[in-house]
Order: sequence, then C-alpha cells, then structure tokens
Amino acid sequence: MRYLFNLADIPDRSLKPRKYGLTMVMDKGLSLRQVEDMLEVSEPYIDIVKLGFGTSYVSPNLEDKLELYKDSGIPVYFGGTLFEAFIARGQFDDFLRLLEHYGMEYTEVSDGSLDLDHDQKCDYIRKLSRYVTVLSEVGSKDANKILPPYKWIRLMRQELDAGAWKVIAEARESGTVGIYRGSGEVRSGLIEEILTKIPEERIIWEAPMKEQQVWFVKLIGANVNLGNIAPAEVIPLETLRLGLRSDTFDHFLTKRDTHEVEASNPTP
Repeated sequence: MRYLFNLADIPDRSLKPRKYGLTMVMDKGLSLRQVEDMLEVSEPYIDIVKLGFGTSYVSPNLEDKLELYKDSGIPVYFGGTLFEAFIARGQFDDFLRLLEHYGMEYTEVSDGSLDLDHDQKCDYIRKLSRYVTVLSEVGSKDANKILPPYKWIRLMRQELDAGAWKVIAEARESGTVGIYRGSGEVRSGLIEEILTKIPEERIIWEAPMKEQQVWFVKLIGANVNLGNIAPAEVIPLETLRLGLRSDTFDHFLTKRDTHEVEASNPTP
C-alpha cells in the first residue's frame, strides 16, 4: 500500500502476501453486502479471514461468501470449533471431504472446547498439513483452565513441529480467556516468556480489544500478527500499527530538537 501523505517516522509495514504482520479478521456471519463493504475499504489490510466457530454450518450464503473472499485474494478458513465438532463425532474423513468440497486451502485445528489428547491433536495437524495450510490454536476457552507458561511453550513448539504454519494464542472473541485475564488484561509475564522460546512471526495473538492491540503493537511492533479483529476495526487497527492514533502516537516518533519542530511548524 502506498501512502501519499508525506509523514516521517511511519513504520514500515510488510507487504501482501504477508508472512508476518498479519491481520486475521473474524467473520461471525456477515452478509454478502457486508463482506463487499468491508473489502471495499479494508482489503489491503486483511490477510486472512476466519469464519468464526460454527457459523459456516448455518450460513445460507456460504459458497457466495467464499467466492467473494477468493476473488479478493484473501484466504479463508472455518473456525476451529467446527473442526472439533467433526472430531467429537468421529467424522474426520467427513471434515476432509468438506474442505475439498469448498476448495479450502487453510484450516484450523483446535481443542479449546474438546478434551483432545495432545498427541492426537498433533497427528491431525500432520494429516491435514498434507492437503492444506494449518493454523493450530493453543489454549482453552474455559476461563478456569490456566496453563503455565512452560506448557504454552511446549504445546506451541510441538504443534509447529507437527506442521502448523502458525499457532494462534487463544483468547476467544471476547478477549477474556487464555492469554488474558477475565478483565481483558494481558497476562504480560506469560507473553514475554512465550516469546523467549517461540519466534514472534509464528504466533497470531487473538486481540479483539483495542487495549490488547495497543499492548502488542508496543511490545512487538507494527508487524505483530493479530487475530479475532472485528470487521469494523481493521482500519482503526492499521492506524495503531502506524502510530496514527493517540494510543501509539509517540511510539514510533523519533525525538527531535525543539527548534527543528518549530521550524517545521512556522507561526502564520
């Protein structure tokens, strides 16, 4: 994306198709018109779309919606809860046929709602990665299940080794579980410890709240991978990434001499 405004100290953004600096948008049941409207203004900043949880099962416009995203060059995948629903019923082969039928090139493997043995989860990642690009989600949707940092690291590493392209750090669409406390506050010690062992570009942090997005931009930078972004928040997030919103305004600015600032803003 070319920025026509002549502003200094705007951080470099990775270019599409991006390998890092991803914005993953959650579509929880958008209409075709809503998808068209979102793409009209936000397509340059959307890297991948998740059809949240099991919404694809009840969406009457699914094929047309997938075609809209495909025409825009934006990958789409079914929410991990749908994968879990098939696995819980012993229908893995049916899930494969579903991916094939809709021409899906990405899928999510998760166990946030299903009590799934981790070796078995990694086996599903290995099997699916032969056919599609796999994103695997780590963490529980149960707020009472608090994983210690070493376990987050071990699970993420094993799932990446099994063939996952990226691991997603669980937060739900509410942003109140997993890597966050019930209030939405970031578990900062957990994040910083994960980053000592897992490369930042391999993790997508679910961050539906603005305060969470700000925290990650300040910690990792403009090209942090963020997920579960609401359609209406894509452009606001991009301004956070570039220091064009008050929350990150000073973060990317180079310190300047007072006389230099005054010279660039002459009194009329």
